[in-house]
Amino acid sequence: MITVSDLGINFSGQNLFTHVNLLFTPGNCYGVIGANGAGKSTFLRILSGDLEPSSGEVIIDKKNRMSVLKQDHYAYDEYTVLDTVILGNPRLYEIMQQKDALYAKEDFTEEDGVLASELEGEFAELNGWEAETEAGQILQGLGLPTDILYQQMSTLPDKDKVKVLLAQALFGQPDIILLDEPTNHLDIASIAWLEEFLMDYVGTVIVVSHDRHFLNNVCTHIVDVDYNKIKIYVGNYDFWYESSQLMQKIMKEQNKKAEDKIRELQNFIQRFSANKSKSKQATSRKKLIEKLSVEEMPASSRRYPFVGFTMDREAGKEILAVEDLSLTTDGNTVLDHVSFRVNKGDKIAFVGENELAITALFRILMEEVTPDSGNFKWGGTTSQSYFPKDNSDFFDDCDLNLLQWLNQYSADNTETYLRGFLGKMLFSGDDVQKPVKVLSGGEKVRCMLSRMMMFGANVLLLDQPTNHLDLESITAVNDGLIAFPGNVLFSSYDHQFIETVANRIIEFRADGTIIDKMMSYDDYLNWKAENHIQ
Repeated sequence: MITVSDLGINFSGQNLFTHVNLLFTPGNCYGVIGANGAGKSTFLRILSGDLEPSSGEVIIDKKNRMSVLKQDHYAYDEYTVLDTVILGNPRLYEIMQQKDALYAKEDFTEEDGVLASELEGEFAELNGWEAETEAGQILQGLGLPTDILYQQMSTLPDKDKVKVLLAQALFGQPDIILLDEPTNHLDIASIAWLEEFLMDYVGTVIVVSHDRHFLNNVCTHIVDVDYNKIKIYVGNYDFWYESSQLMQKIMKEQNKKAEDKIRELQNFIQRFSANKSKSKQATSRKKLIEKLSVEEMPASSRRYPFVGFTMDREAGKEILAVEDLSLTTDGNTVLDHVSFRVNKGDKIAFVGENELAITALFRILMEEVTPDSGNFKWGGTTSQSYFPKDNSDFFDDCDLNLLQWLNQYSADNTETYLRGFLGKMLFSGDDVQKPVKVLSGGEKVRCMLSRMMMFGANVLLLDQPTNHLDLESITAVNDGLIAFPGNVLFSSYDHQFIETVANRIIEFRADGTIIDKMMSYDDYLNWKAENHIQ
C-alpha cells in the first residue's frame, strides 16, 4: 500500500501539483495520464524516492519492496544480462555476491560457516534457486533469447537493453512496480506478454503510458494529472476518456437541460459497467463503477489538437502497384522481392519488428532511396504526402520560427490564416515565434502533421506518426485518419491506432518478405495465433 498525503511539488515558484491525497492498494493497476509537462514522470520519481516533494509525504511500508523501471540504458554496461535482471532484487544480488566471496575463501572459518548457513536460508526464502530460470522466462516473454543471459550488457543494442531493464523491474515478485512508458520500443508480442504479466500480478502497479490499448487492458484505475491536481478514478482509459468528455459537455451546458445531461451520464455509467472487460479484474472493477456517482466523474482541462486531412481531388481506381522490390543494405537483406497492389480505399498498416524494411519501403515510394531491383508505379490521379519517422532534416539546421516554417508549405500566406491553423494544433500567442529547431519532439510531430494537412493529398504515408505524442494528440491523429476518405499507408506499434484505422495488414518478416491480409488487426493477430505463425 502507498499513502500519498498532502503532496506538492514546486519548480522555480510554479506549482506542478499541490495538496495531493491518494491511496494505492495491492491488486490494482493504476494508469497515470496527463498532458505533456503535467508532471507524470515527476510524480513517479517522488513515489520512488528519487525526488523530494516540496510539501507532504509518501508513506510506504518498509516491508514492501518497490521495483522501478530504470531509464538509463547504459547504467549496467559492466554487468551481465543475468546480473542486471537479478539486480531488480538488490538484496538477493547482495546475498549471491556474499556467498560467492565466502565460498572462495581459502581459510573458511566456523564463523564463515554460520554466516553461509544464514545466507543460504535467506537465499532460499528469496527464491534464489529459481532466479536464473525466472530471469530467462521474463526475457523470453519480452522476445529475447535466453542465450544472452551471460552476455555483457554493453554488447546489446539499445532496444534489447530496454527489454532487459524492463525484465529487471518485473523480476523477483516485488510488492510495488513503477513503470514509466514500459511499452516504448516493444513489439506487439512483447506488449501482449507484458499485459498478461501485469494482469496476473497481485501487487500494486503504477504505470505511465501513452498506449491506450495497453491502459485499457491492464488498468483498474486511472490517475489523472490535471488542473495542478492528481485524482484517481475507477475504470480503464476508455471509461475515463468517455466520461470526461461527457462531463465537459455537461459543464459547458450547465444552464441548458442540466438534468438531462446528468441522466445521460448516469446511463453511460450503467452501460459501461455492463460491458465485458478484457481485464481479469473485471468483476471488482464493475462493482466499483456501479457505485460511482455523477459527482465523482472526471472533467479535464486538456485541449485536443485538430488533425483533419482533406483531398484536393479524388483518386481513380489505380492507386499503387509494387512489383518485386528488393533492397540490400550493408550486406543485409532489407526487402526481398516484395510485391503488392494498393486498392482504392485501402488503409494499410505495415507492422512487424523489421522497422528498417518498412522505412525503406516508404522512402523508396517517395523516391528518396533507389531499390536494387523491382519497381513501383503510382496511379496517375494520386498525390502523396509523407510523414517520415526521422524529421530532423526539417528542423535541425533551420533558422525559421514556427510561422515562417509553416508558411513554406501554405498556399495562403497571410499571418491570420497561419496563426489560425497553428492555433488548431495548439500553438498560440508567442508560441508561433519560437525557432523550430528548439521545439520538443511532440511539437515537431505536430508541425509535420500541419505540413501534411496543407498538401491536399489523396494518399497519406506515415511512418510511426504517434512517436513523441501525448494521448490527446494520438487521439486526434487517430480520429483524423479514420475520417480521411483517401488511402493511408502507415506504420505504428499502437494497437488501438492500428485496429481502428487499418482495413488491411502487411507484416514485414525478419527476412524482408511480407504477409498480406485484408482484415482488421485483431483478426490478423487471431489468424496468426490459429495458424501458429510467429
